[in-house]
Amino acid sequence: MLYIYEYPTCSTCKKAKKLLTTHNIEATYFNVKEATPTVDTFKKIIETFDLPLKKLFNTSGLVYKELDLKNKLDTLSLDEALELLHNNGMLIKRPLAFDFENDILLLGFKEETWETALL
Repeated sequence: MLYIYEYPTCSTCKKAKKLLTTHNIEATYFNVKEATPTVDTFKKIIETFDLPLKKLFNTSGLVYKELDLKNKLDTLSLDEALELLHNNGMLIKRPLAFDFENDILLLGFKEETWETALL
């Protein structure tokens, strides 16, 4: 199952959703302001896809800048950083799409990357 964490008014997220709809790809969608992955799910993403922690963060977002995470992220433990992501979905790079069974992880939207992974 493809899980997608998005912010519905985000133009990038809308483009991803349009691609999926156009190609009849089913996914379960979550609004990152209302529901976020658990800390354990974030850990599984990092471990499964050998992903650097920083890649999960929306580094261009307002919340990231307000919390000065550019200067603080390296000082946080993994659990502290993942708690931040879990507690504030606006910190998550979006859309975040993953399917552990089919070895798919997509962060942000680049049409070519999504097409290669999903079509």
